[in-house]
Amino acid sequence: MRKILFTMLVAAGVPVLMNSASAAEPIALRDMGSFHVGGRIVEITGKPVKEVVFTPGGVPAKVDPNGKYQVEQMYVQYFLPQNRHGKLPLLLWHGGGLSGVTYETKPDGKPGWLNYFIRAGWDTYISDAMERGRSGWTSTFKGEAMALPFGDPWERFRMGPIGSWNDDPAKRVAYPGSQFPADAYPQFMKQGVPRWVTTDDEIVKAYIELVDKICPCVVLVHSQSGTFGYKVLEARPDKVKALVAVEPTLGGDKNKVGLLKNTPVFIMYGDNAKDHPRWSKIRQTGVDYAGVLKGAGGSVDIVDLPDVGIKGNSHMLMMDKNNAQTADLIQKWLVGKGLAE
Repeated sequence: MRKILFTMLVAAGVPVLMNSASAAEPIALRDMGSFHVGGRIVEITGKPVKEVVFTPGGVPAKVDPNGKYQVEQMYVQYFLPQNRHGKLPLLLWHGGGLSGVTYETKPDGKPGWLNYFIRAGWDTYISDAMERGRSGWTSTFKGEAMALPFGDPWERFRMGPIGSWNDDPAKRVAYPGSQFPADAYPQFMKQGVPRWVTTDDEIVKAYIELVDKICPCVVLVHSQSGTFGYKVLEARPDKVKALVAVEPTLGGDKNKVGLLKNTPVFIMYGDNAKDHPRWSKIRQTGVDYAGVLKGAGGSVDIVDLPDVGIKGNSHMLMMDKNNAQTADLIQKWLVGKGLAE
């Protein structure tokens, strides 16, 4: 009966919310674990032998840095719920300067989208992109690592309008009705990790190896990983059965849209994206790409959250106070595509 009611609600266009009782129940898993994928072996030669003291006060050790090294691998963690309702694995890919923590516990201490989709019955795989977090980095990358100053994401990620940042929290201004938990901003900034702007090809290569290992699957991307999602879909159109793009920074290759016409795509934008000096251009690029994909026979649904009555969302939708409501929209779309019960 519950399954029948769920299907009826979806068919009627009514959002299927995860009720507070189910959200409070313990998460039951049939398995969980982790692994690494991708990477390559590089060889270093011609370096002098060094004497290194690994621990202050310890005994020095000679270290020969010459030899072969494992680099460019990606870390993946998975959670397989006891009661599976998603018909395929769900892969969660994060944005630039961040890691898989993006989808875990929110900065305000409340459950993130990882918890939501596990509870919804999805076999969920969450990864730290190559170069980030537990995937590790290497000095073989070209260029320098980048990080954002403490106040930068406040305006860049649309927690507050241009000119609203102040080091004094009492003087800091958020967008009216902002859903981002402003008091937890310092906790959010602790999630940041260094990134490079020269490693996209290596990141995509690792994601392709993950897809080859796990899929067919559904891929959910955010921000920087939007372009990775499209590139992987272009490379493996038979394995990525749906792509959910949350505020993607770029679309795919317009010359390759024919490869994607059998894979449904759902694109979601938060509040203030249409009017923001930078995000309005990013959004329009995504909308233009979606138009080309639709013209080639693809299936694309675009949702601007304010247009459906959901207001105040930042770029970090999965961390906003109403993150269950936005996850409901994604879940409803996936059910409508026959990818979940």
